[in-house]
Amino acid sequence: MQPLKPFSRMSKPIIAFVTGGYSGEAEISYKSAITIEANIDTSKYDYYKIDIRKDGWFYVGINGAETEVDKNDFSLTIGNKCVTFDAVLIGIHGTPGEDGKLQGYFDLLNISYTSCDAATSAITFNKRYTVAVAAFSGINVAKSLHFFKGDVVDVKQVSAQLQYPVFVKPNNGGSSIGMSKVNREDDLQMAMDKAFNEDAQVLVEEFISGREFTIGVCRINNEIIPLPFTEVIAGISGENDFFDFEAKYLGRSQEITPAVVEESIAEKVRAAATKIYQIFNCQGVVRIDFIYNEAKQQPFMLEINTVPGQTAASLVPQQVAAKGWSLKTFYSGLIDAALAKK
Repeated sequence: MQPLKPFSRMSKPIIAFVTGGYSGEAEISYKSAITIEANIDTSKYDYYKIDIRKDGWFYVGINGAETEVDKNDFSLTIGNKCVTFDAVLIGIHGTPGEDGKLQGYFDLLNISYTSCDAATSAITFNKRYTVAVAAFSGINVAKSLHFFKGDVVDVKQVSAQLQYPVFVKPNNGGSSIGMSKVNREDDLQMAMDKAFNEDAQVLVEEFISGREFTIGVCRINNEIIPLPFTEVIAGISGENDFFDFEAKYLGRSQEITPAVVEESIAEKVRAAATKIYQIFNCQGVVRIDFIYNEAKQQPFMLEINTVPGQTAASLVPQQVAAKGWSLKTFYSGLIDAALAKK
């Protein structure tokens, strides 16, 4: 048998674009992949799309044929060529691409990637730990309680410690899957059961009144850049009263990008987002969700999404356009920042 020949890189870096995932958010990963693939600059990079699934990791060729990835070194064998990668463009929402597991694997192999590192990804994937770190650092957050599957949940005690309405949501994960808004004690247990169907940990969080803003923040050319942010008005014709899965991905919300706000408010949101990006040592692009409470005249952080959606309906692509950038330029900036780590 002839030895495998290393794949000739010519002058272009070779990028692995990973999609899929092990959770229900894989559906969103595949939708994001459509946008991302259409905007990878193939004049600058050669890329291979890698579908990471529970049944295996596969390179999907143009003809749909699948080649399994060698997980020992994250390489591909195509014919008699061995393909290795200069960097990884991470497009997986949920586990293992957003919770630090894949990042830890790439760290062991010394392969750079476009997202936050393993520690930051793991912390921010856990909503309770995220708000705890943020609160310790002086960021405004909502009061909340944290429960584990198997805990005996006394709804009377919850009601004694938190004011209704509350949000009940899986502590890990994104896309608002399994999330409920609860207005009265009688509905709390049902919402807890729904959230526990999605995760072994549940967060119960007080509702904060105000305007909902969400802002993408990225690091390009070693500069932290807050993007023009979006105001989300959840609920069209009374269908949704918060920004849940349907509001995010089925068009049942109104999104105004850039948000129409006074500059004094905009500056507070941008400053809070930049501070959070620094505190959590973020990399690549993240999306940070806020409620701006007008009584206190301060933004309250809700959560950090370290692999934000890139679908046709997603917010970061809207904000990139509002910044005056093309998605091709934006993704190139993220890839170049990852390549610069090598």
